[in-house]
Amino acid sequence: MAMRCAAKHALVTPPLAPGSPGALLQGRFSPRTPGAGPCRAASYASSPAAGKHLPPLFSVAPMMDWTDNHYRTLARLISRHAWLYTEMVVAETIVHQKDNLDRFLAFPEDQHPIVLQIGGSNLENLAKATELANAYSYDEINLNCGCPSGKVAGHGCFGARLMFDPEFVGDAMSAIATNCDVPVSVKCRIGVDDRDSYEELCEFVDKVVSKSPTRHFIIHARKALLNGLSPAENRKVPSLKYEYYFGLLRDFPQVKFTLNGGITTIDQVSSSIRHGANGVMVGRAAYNNPWNMLGHVDGAIYGKPTRCISRRQILESYQVYGDSIIGQYGPSRPNVRQLVKFYLHFSSLPFVLDNG
Repeated sequence: MAMRCAAKHALVTPPLAPGSPGALLQGRFSPRTPGAGPCRAASYASSPAAGKHLPPLFSVAPMMDWTDNHYRTLARLISRHAWLYTEMVVAETIVHQKDNLDRFLAFPEDQHPIVLQIGGSNLENLAKATELANAYSYDEINLNCGCPSGKVAGHGCFGARLMFDPEFVGDAMSAIATNCDVPVSVKCRIGVDDRDSYEELCEFVDKVVSKSPTRHFIIHARKALLNGLSPAENRKVPSLKYEYYFGLLRDFPQVKFTLNGGITTIDQVSSSIRHGANGVMVGRAAYNNPWNMLGHVDGAIYGKPTRCISRRQILESYQVYGDSIIGQYGPSRPNVRQLVKFYLHFSSLPFVLDNG
């Protein structure tokens, strides 16, 4: 493996104290902080999607049962420029439901820029699923190499378990790229179980890059523990090691890396980018507090005008969407509960979908 000579230096002299998110992600969000300027997109100017959309300086993480079409519609009403990820869709689901793909893959045109995340460990099915999904014109296809769920990494033998086999991930990314017309990316952890050294992370990235056109990785800066921890515990118990992420930035200058894990405010997003991060991905903070998180992305991160509308106006626009889609796939598919399950996180305003 062509290990970069800067790797040792990256670990010895990180820009932050190892494992200390406070060293990087300081401060509370204050939307009117005097002198606070927007972060610029220059570091991502070479992104293949840069000419079509603004670069993915800020993205909303793929979350099962959360980042569905309904949530993404609301998110796009709040932010024009945040990159949105789908829930993980298993490759076998796409292949076996090829006559019913709209239910799993269709999305409104205004959700762009949007990334499809797929999961799986069968090369043939990953290739077929990508070919079928390509017709839906996603802006990027992402492979899940980070989910620690027992159903995924255990019984399913994919997700975070794929990090044990970088050779296969390289082959999978080559197959995915061959069957689509957009950039491809990998979302992974910094390690799995006892395979958690920085050198092993570099070997994983190096192998995937050498075997495929993958030039974008989303790095959750925690390792995954596949035995003994629940998915929720895997988001909290393993320590954050941001120094691994910044080491990758130095050692793989031809690759773009998005930072994920432990980031909950716009101030922390801005701080990460000022410290050199190519982009930042936020998960539950963008779902649990969409107004305060997404409402400031366009201005604070992209330096673009924000939508000067109220929460009530956003909900009224969302109601139009809800009325148009309720029951589209049969009785109660989707139903009112599915359409408004995130509602309490957003506003206390009265809001009722008209199903008549």
